[in-house]
Amino acid sequence: MRVFGIDCGTEFTGYGVVEMDHNSRLPRLVHCAAGTIRLSKKDKAPQRLAQVYAELIALITLHEPEVIAIEEVFFSANAKSALKLGQVRGVAMLAAATCSKPVVEYAPLSIKSAVVGYGLAAKEQVQFMVTRLLELTEAPDSPDAADALAIAICHIHTAQTLELQGSRR
Repeated sequence: MRVFGIDCGTEFTGYGVVEMDHNSRLPRLVHCAAGTIRLSKKDKAPQRLAQVYAELIALITLHEPEVIAIEEVFFSANAKSALKLGQVRGVAMLAAATCSKPVVEYAPLSIKSAVVGYGLAAKEQVQFMVTRLLELTEAPDSPDAADALAIAICHIHTAQTLELQGSRR
């Protein structure tokens, strides 16, 4: 299973591609790619959204994931920020749909619990655990890329758990 994780943001949108290698002696997570789509504050919202869309389409096409995993909307005290984030999430979902890829969403608490074991973990803890779980020589280049990898890992772990539960019935 290859999963494309997206950490939506209005200035930085992280992406990460992780797959499960079942061919090794012990099944393990494999890091395929990660990075950050950096948006210019000078550009207007439509241009920024178009950039996110174009780059996600290119990355999804390049990496050919089976599924796209994104973080669910969290409730923010700042309604304007939440609306802007919602626009980026909508563009990410549109990019996935354009590439005919299913989308799954996970709550921030679920993502952190799956990767760190603690739903209120700090960004540094997530980055540390992603580095360990993927056996990387160094941490991802940005917290956004680490979060995107964490989202992908969360989906792989969740899918494995659901598969095991289904086979026990």
